[in-house]
Amino acid sequence: MITVHHLNNSRSQRVLWLLEELGLEYEIRFYQRDPKTMLAPKELMAVHPLGKSPVITDGETTVAESGAIVEYLLERYGAASGLLPAAGTPQRLRYRYWLHYAEGSAMPLLLLQLIFGRLPKAVPALIRPVAKLIAGGFRSRFIAPQLERHLRYMEQELGRDGWFAGGTFTAADIQMSFPVEGLRSRGGLDGRYPHLLKYLEAIHARPAYGRALERGGPYELLR
Repeated sequence: MITVHHLNNSRSQRVLWLLEELGLEYEIRFYQRDPKTMLAPKELMAVHPLGKSPVITDGETTVAESGAIVEYLLERYGAASGLLPAAGTPQRLRYRYWLHYAEGSAMPLLLLQLIFGRLPKAVPALIRPVAKLIAGGFRSRFIAPQLERHLRYMEQELGRDGWFAGGTFTAADIQMSFPVEGLRSRGGLDGRYPHLLKYLEAIHARPAYGRALERGGPYELLR
């Protein structure tokens, strides 16, 4: 039995979605973030030394990191699922690229956006005005232009075929869901990017996406 160690409001939501798309049986062990720090509880360290989510256990095998979990599940259970383009094709190369782009390029910028947005409230009141000035300047001069560049790039790529790895839905689209939802929530994704908004509508309409939300519970991106 596959067990998903599921942290609320986290990347592990898309692992549940992938399992639903694959039609696999699995169980969920729920973990809640600390309401003050928003960090994962220490109990997760008993599953993986870093104490972070997502992480799955499959018998004696433990797999962490979203991309690694996606690759493991598809290699072991998803050969005939259609979620993995055929080896040696251009679609397979695009699939691999977007699978790693999600965490390697998109999410670091969104994390910076989150950190610098919270910074003024996290410092002593005496230096809060200075922290607000520094954080605001960094966000406007560095983070915002970079996010806009990535938004234009993703919009252009989706305009080619409608999905990230080509003309059909793949696990790369599952992996990319979290950063795109994050961009919609706090990264500037709006009506200027119709292909990205259409992509969000399409993934949210998938029955497996809805089933994953039902099983995983309320899902909100951190702000």
